[in-house]
Amino acid sequence: MQPHVCGRSLSQLLSKRPPISQIKQIHAQIIHRSLALSRCSLSDSLIHCYLHSKNLNVARTLFDNYPSPSPPTLLWNLMIRAYSKLQHCSEAISLFRQMLTAGSVPDEYTFTFVITSCAHQELAVHGQTVHGMVIKSGCLLNLYVANSVISMYGVFGRVGDAYRVFDEMSERDVFSWTSLVSAYAKNGNMERACEIFWEMPVRNDVSWAVMISGFVSCGSYTDALRYFHDMSCELKPNEAVLVCALSACAKLGSLDQGNWIHVYIDKNCISETSNIMTALIDMYAKCGRIDCAYRVFDKMPRRDVHNFTSMISGLSIHGLGEEAIRVFQQMLADKLIPNDITILGVLNGCSHSGLVQQGSSIFYNMEILWELCLRSSTMVVMLICSAVLAIWQRHSE
Repeated sequence: MQPHVCGRSLSQLLSKRPPISQIKQIHAQIIHRSLALSRCSLSDSLIHCYLHSKNLNVARTLFDNYPSPSPPTLLWNLMIRAYSKLQHCSEAISLFRQMLTAGSVPDEYTFTFVITSCAHQELAVHGQTVHGMVIKSGCLLNLYVANSVISMYGVFGRVGDAYRVFDEMSERDVFSWTSLVSAYAKNGNMERACEIFWEMPVRNDVSWAVMISGFVSCGSYTDALRYFHDMSCELKPNEAVLVCALSACAKLGSLDQGNWIHVYIDKNCISETSNIMTALIDMYAKCGRIDCAYRVFDKMPRRDVHNFTSMISGLSIHGLGEEAIRVFQQMLADKLIPNDITILGVLNGCSHSGLVQQGSSIFYNMEILWELCLRSSTMVVMLICSAVLAIWQRHSE
C-alpha cells in the first residue's frame, strides 16, 4: 500500500474516535510505517484521539514533537483546554506562552481557556496582561471571552473591573449577568448582587444558585431560604441549590423548612445524590433529629466518605460517642479511607462520651493506618488537637 493511501486509511480510523487500545495499535502502525514525521494530519488526529481518551501525557509528547511548522491554533487550543479542565492551570499558561513564542496567533477560544486558568490560579497580574491582549486582538467583542473576563475579575475581587467589562458589552446573555452577580456575591456585596439579579431579563438555575449560595456564605440564612422558595415557584432547583438550602436550614435549626425541602425532593423525584443525602443527614442532626438523620443514612444503597463523615459528626454532636465509633468502624469495613473531618468527628464523639482509650487509639493510628497527616489545614489541626486534649483531660480526671 502506498504511504499516502495508508495514511488516509489510518486517519479515517482515527476520525471515528476509537477506544484507547485501538488508538495505540494505529499509533504503532504509524510509527512502523514511518508516517508520523511527514504527515501533520496524522499527528493532528492522534493528538485529538489521545486527548479524547484523557491520555494527556502521550498527547503532549506528540504535540511537543509535532512536524514542522508549528501546530495549528486549533491544536494549541485543545492542549490548553485539556490542561485547564484538569485544573493544571500553570501548564495551560506555560503552553500559552510557548504558543506566543512560536508565533501562533491566539483566537477567542485560546483566550477563554487561558483566562479561566488565570482565574483558577488567582494569577491577577497574568490575568490583567491577558485581558490587555484580548482588547488589542478585538476578541473582547466575543461574548464568551467577555464573560470569562468578568468571572476572572470576580475571583480576583476586582468587581469594579468586572462591572466595566460588563457595562461595555454590546451583547449580553444570562451568563454575562450571572458572572457579574457572582462577582458581587463572592465578594460579600449581596445588596448589589440583589440589584443586578432582579434587573436580569432572564434568570436560570445557575443565577439562582449563585444568589442562594452567596446568602449562605455571608450568613444570611433566612434570605437564602426566601430566595429558595421564590426559585421553586419558577424553576426546579438543582443539586447545588438544594444543598445550600439544606445548609441554611441546618444553620438556623429550622426543622420545618428542612422537612419541607426533603418532601419537595421526594415529590419531585429529584435524584438523591451523595451531596444531597449528606446535606439531609447534616440538617437533621443539627436540627435535633438524629433519628431522622439515621433513617436517611440507613436507606442509602451506597455510601461514600462524605455520607459517613456527616453521620459520625451528627452522632458526636448528640453525645453518642459509642455509636459514632460503630459507624466509623462500619466505614473502615467498607474499605473507605477517612479524611481529617471524619477523624475530627469521631474524636469529638470520644471526647463527649469519655471514651479515652478508643479516642487515643484513633489519634495515634491516623497517620499509620490512613495516611492522614496533621498538615492538612491549620483550623482542622487545631480542632483535632483540641478534641484530643479534651479526651486526655477526661483521663487525668
